[in-house]
Amino acid sequence: MSKSGDDSARRTVSTERALEILECGDVQTEYGILRWSSNYAFLVAVTHDDITMNAVYKPQRGERPLWDFPDGTLCYRELASFLTSHELGWQIVPPTVLREGPRGLGSVQMFIEHDPQVNFFSFNENPGVLLTQLHKIAVFDAVINNADRKGGHCLLDPDNHLWGIDHGITFHSAHKLRTVIWEFAGQPIPDALLDDLDRLCVVIENPASSYRQRLNNLLSAVEIKACQSRIRNLLKVKKFPLPGPGPNYPWPPV
Repeated sequence: MSKSGDDSARRTVSTERALEILECGDVQTEYGILRWSSNYAFLVAVTHDDITMNAVYKPQRGERPLWDFPDGTLCYRELASFLTSHELGWQIVPPTVLREGPRGLGSVQMFIEHDPQVNFFSFNENPGVLLTQLHKIAVFDAVINNADRKGGHCLLDPDNHLWGIDHGITFHSAHKLRTVIWEFAGQPIPDALLDDLDRLCVVIENPASSYRQRLNNLLSAVEIKACQSRIRNLLKVKKFPLPGPGPNYPWPPV
């Protein structure tokens, strides 16, 4: 992301700068629809101050109705997931905003350059480098109650940073955790991650915190309360969650 399109500049842009571009920039080019998405998602170019960034735009009106999630709320959950990742300091979810676009209100998320042939199921080739990042994603998914952590929703960028995408079906008040990452089930959560969870617990339970106030505009009170309960339970048990009684894997897995 730069005037010259240099890839290294794209990867080193600060989160704050990326959010500014996504929020204030003009969506000047639409490259087309992303066929692998279950809802309408478009690859677009967003330009601000002569800087262009590729992004994924998911318009609210392109969301497929679901029986267990309120209509028109998936884009809100995309933003809530980014805010939670950002509050934890884990940099799992790419910078994401909620804004008007060519097809109406929707989420706009920084596009992550990656090899589409590389996903969670090929990470075993180099597990040590990614272990800490996978720990974070596993805990994060338990916090946001991610119902759709497919293998292809884990993207490895050229700097070996692991990102998580597609967080539209999250934050349900009922248990919905479906993920391909069960390797750590029942194992102790690292102390550093518990410390981060403790900080998150403080801010989500503080009605005056900026994070909590933003969540109030994106999720229902019941969903926020359920998220608080999940965080407190993780802090109490101090272990990665075990599979529940219902479906535990997304389909398809990739």
